[in-house]
Amino acid sequence: MRVLTAIGFVFALATATSGQQGAQPTPTDRTKASQFTAAELAAAVAKVPSDRPVTGTRIFTLAPYAGDVERRQPLPQGASVHEAQAELFYVIDGSATLLTGGKLIDGTRNGTNLSGKGIEGGTRNQFNKGDFLVVPSGVPHQLVDIKAPVTLMSLYLPNTTSTQ
Repeated sequence: MRVLTAIGFVFALATATSGQQGAQPTPTDRTKASQFTAAELAAAVAKVPSDRPVTGTRIFTLAPYAGDVERRQPLPQGASVHEAQAELFYVIDGSATLLTGGKLIDGTRNGTNLSGKGIEGGTRNQFNKGDFLVVPSGVPHQLVDIKAPVTLMSLYLPNTTSTQ
């Protein structure tokens, strides 16, 4: 239930941006809800470059929340661990497998995140267009078995201390 509440909250706070890679999103007004329309999402996705294994654009930031649109090409992908936040994926288009858990291979630190060449062990979660995937903080994850480009919306949700 908390995840669904967080999803609704994050989507309500999203705001339109230019959609260009590296562009800073328009600041979100904390005194009201902001909207990111389907047309704006489609425009942001259309502007994401397709010539690299992973490309993306930030669609909103309202600290401590952030959302990106990513395009993953059918090329080898690295693995990640986010220690301070969970990551919620919504599959806009495509299908592949999300490998989660196990042990990060050759991990290196980048702030509060770890990056690695891959994952040893883990659980395979096949996904398709329209699916949601939630990776808790501290869990290694990697996209594998990508046969055609995959477009994802990724939302970063901070750890909470609540046990409810």
